[in-house]
Amino acid sequence: MAKLYFRYGAMGSSKTANAIMVQYNYVERGQKVLMLKPMLDNRDGARTVLSRCGLSTECVFMEEIDTVDVKQYDCVIVDEAQFLTKAQVEKLVEIVDVMNVPVIAYGLRTDFQGNFFEGSLWLMAWADTIEEIKTICWCGKKAICNARVHNGKVIKEGDQILLGGNSQYVSLCRKHWTTGDVGTFEDLNLGD
Repeated sequence: MAKLYFRYGAMGSSKTANAIMVQYNYVERGQKVLMLKPMLDNRDGARTVLSRCGLSTECVFMEEIDTVDVKQYDCVIVDEAQFLTKAQVEKLVEIVDVMNVPVIAYGLRTDFQGNFFEGSLWLMAWADTIEEIKTICWCGKKAICNARVHNGKVIKEGDQILLGGNSQYVSLCRKHWTTGDVGTFEDLNLGD
């Protein structure tokens, strides 16, 4: 019986790398995988999913799901699932419950203000299995918060969605997110 999985983690927890490795495992066993991402995520090219460690694969936009015969696939994997709408998460539920195709969605749980993204909210509500992919804060504790950083300072105001990576976000434990303590510049290891 197929399930809807939501695998979430803070920024830098290797969610995308994990998604690509799971795709590889299916393909290595002769199975077909449909890799999806929301059209909003165009940082790495229109139809590319790219991890920070350099793994990449081609994908289809979630917005095009109705043009794909999902029943021909053994698994559906969704990257950046936090950017999904409620209706798109409902479509994933339909793929699992009606088409009997497992769906594994990867994404952030919350934004830089500690609020749910729409996609994450509905995945948390409807997923059969919810799994955390862990990463650590600069202090060594488990990081659960995504801090938006500007000029070395944590900012907590602005639009919910601002696409970026190491140059704009850092994962922090709740204590350091609350206090806005990003450690030293060397601790951040921010890219250019």
